[in-house]
Amino acid sequence: MRNMSEEEKKHHHHAPEGQGESDKHEQPQAEKTAESNFPEAEEKQLQEEHDKKVKELEAKLAEAEDKRLRCYAEMDNLRKRTAKELENLRLNVQQDTISPFLQVFDHFAMAVAASEKSDNLKSLLQGMKMIGNEFDKAFSELGVTKIDAVGQDFDPNLHEAVSQEASDTVPQGKVIRQWSCGYKTPLRLLKPAMVVVSSGPEQK
Repeated sequence: MRNMSEEEKKHHHHAPEGQGESDKHEQPQAEKTAESNFPEAEEKQLQEEHDKKVKELEAKLAEAEDKRLRCYAEMDNLRKRTAKELENLRLNVQQDTISPFLQVFDHFAMAVAASEKSDNLKSLLQGMKMIGNEFDKAFSELGVTKIDAVGQDFDPNLHEAVSQEASDTVPQGKVIRQWSCGYKTPLRLLKPAMVVVSSGPEQK
């Protein structure tokens, strides 16, 4: 057997034509495919995250709307309940104010009826005094007290001067007479006493 010449050896080991070029093209093509797939996967992931956030925001929005409606309903119920309580309070105050006077008016009506059948003025006067005492009792139950101003220093917070009058016996600034009673509660003046105030001794 003859030995292979150097030229034949070179020809034998020489790669087929085009094979090297093909390998060079195949590798960049694979890299290009991988690169083209990466943005698509990333975009899909971003879309999924976006959709997830949208759903979370929609859920929070629905929860906030539900809370708003609940708060509105609670406020409306509170408003109605408060209005009802205020109305009940008004009725209770009205009842508490009127009740003490009902018996007084009953006795007053009885006194008027009795006076029409009798000429006994003494009995009528006694009946009027009893009614006056019942009025005082009714006022007391409501916390109302009379203002007795005679002999007291004139107080513009409690008294209203209708006139001044000289007096040798009543010092200046003192109340000489009271035309009508005043009334007050512990916290408020209901009606000032109408009074005549001394201006001191008459100037000669």
